Amino acid sequence: MTDDTPLALVTGASRGIGYELAKQFADHGFDVMVNAEDAAIGDAAETLRATGREVTPLRADLTDRDGVERLYAAVAATGRPVAAAALNAGVGVGGSFLDNDLADELRLIDLNVKSTVHLAKRLLPAMVERGEGGILFTSSIASTVPGSFQAVYNASKSFVQSFAEALHNELKDTDVVVTSLMPGPTDTDFFRRAGMQNTRIGRMGKDDPALVARQGFDALMAGRTKRVAGSVKTRAQGLANAFLPDGAKAQLHRRMAEPDGKSGAGH
Repeated sequence: MTDDTPLALVTGASRGIGYELAKQFADHGFDVMVNAEDAAIGDAAETLRATGREVTPLRADLTDRDGVERLYAAVAATGRPVAAAALNAGVGVGGSFLDNDLADELRLIDLNVKSTVHLAKRLLPAMVERGEGGILFTSSIASTVPGSFQAVYNASKSFVQSFAEALHNELKDTDVVVTSLMPGPTDTDFFRRAGMQNTRIGRMGKDDPALVARQGFDALMAGRTKRVAGSVKTRAQGLANAFLPDGAKAQLHRRMAEPDGKSGAGH
């Protein structure tokens, strides 16, 4: 990596929105360090090098505290300041809370919540000290909805959303930007990994991850607090969520996320 080129860090970058965010940074002149837990991060890095930028993969499981520290140590070892970070790593778990495995739900919290706080704590002090930098948190439009049949996932994104907006306010008198990216259903591997292919939301049409990433990158560069990203339909849903009562939103979410064959109680 070249010392006079800004450095970006992107987590959850082996595919989907994370990969597309890394591509946005590379296309706009950043060298990029990309992270994911799976071996596909090496292939993603190789493809991203076609942009002409230096791309360094670091495979680490961020559900584990040591994995987060290993990633941060790799960033620090470059000797370069992090100009921007996209904290995008996350996982979903669909289905009834009573039926889901506790270990899966706790792993979700470890990744979506704990690793996000951990990395922000490591990255932000240096940005504030330098007086420059930015962090993009991948939240979700789900953060605005009580997530029936995705209860822990939506709650985790509500945490991320609140956390990001609070940090944006805390740092408003600095030159450090904090932005939350709020995509709707996006055409990634998320719903398969969450076990939600047998739901309405799993089968419905989804937004282009490249579009979501571009809108998120632009929002960060513009210093925006948040951006509901994706299609016009998704942005309209985000607007509607600001006015619908929570009970109505929970019922609508149930209809979209309840697995086929489940009891119709509450419909």
